[in-house]
Amino acid sequence: MAAELLVLQHIDREGPDQIAEWAAMRGLSLRLIRPDHGDPLPDPVAEGPALAVLLGGPMGVNDRHQSEFHWLKQELNWLQGWIQQKRPVLGICLGAQLLCTAAGGTVEPLTTGTPPQPLKEVGFGAISWQASSSNVPWLASHPRQQMVLHWHGDRCCLPKEAQTLASTLHCHEQAFQLGSNAVGLQFHVELSMTSLERWVSEDRDFIEAAGSTPNQIHEQAEQWGTELTEQGRSLLDGLLDHLLSQV
Repeated sequence: MAAELLVLQHIDREGPDQIAEWAAMRGLSLRLIRPDHGDPLPDPVAEGPALAVLLGGPMGVNDRHQSEFHWLKQELNWLQGWIQQKRPVLGICLGAQLLCTAAGGTVEPLTTGTPPQPLKEVGFGAISWQASSSNVPWLASHPRQQMVLHWHGDRCCLPKEAQTLASTLHCHEQAFQLGSNAVGLQFHVELSMTSLERWVSEDRDFIEAAGSTPNQIHEQAEQWGTELTEQGRSLLDGLLDHLLSQV
């Protein structure tokens, strides 16, 4: 039975973009699931061969206690079952928060300084990969520094069994791994520059709350958009190929 790519999407503007391109190049069928619309989640035991990808969204995992985000509780419970079955999964932004929490970690506001002040990372910026290629083979040919898009105000406090893979100055847990079958990315490399235009248009308040402006994001995209797309495609190819091998 051929493997299937399961993509859990949480808001219209944050779609699979480059991940969908990866699946098409490998002849994988893609099933789009909208937990926020009440779509049923696949049975972690009975589902056929599959790789799950959990995308981002403006809500946070801690919002699951609010009535309008009750579906986050269901998704979190489902994810706990998925990783207990050692099923492969990639979590991006909100998806990484869900993965961290499902594995026993917590998520808290990102802060900086003394006394701590809230911080939002929004815009283009570099991350540093900390893991060695001997421990993480899918990073073997990847540069140690990478341009990514930041769009978050929380950090993952990882469970002890998690391995931190990448960091920035203000957020240590930019990427992490749980065993060989689960990876979380706090940052974004999956989006197209067309999608970024929609993010900027629809999420202006969050951009300004981070001390930036839509014009600054546009200028950054002009300067670094091609680099982000190319490096992001390279990263996703290696990472998703690895996770597919765990199906």
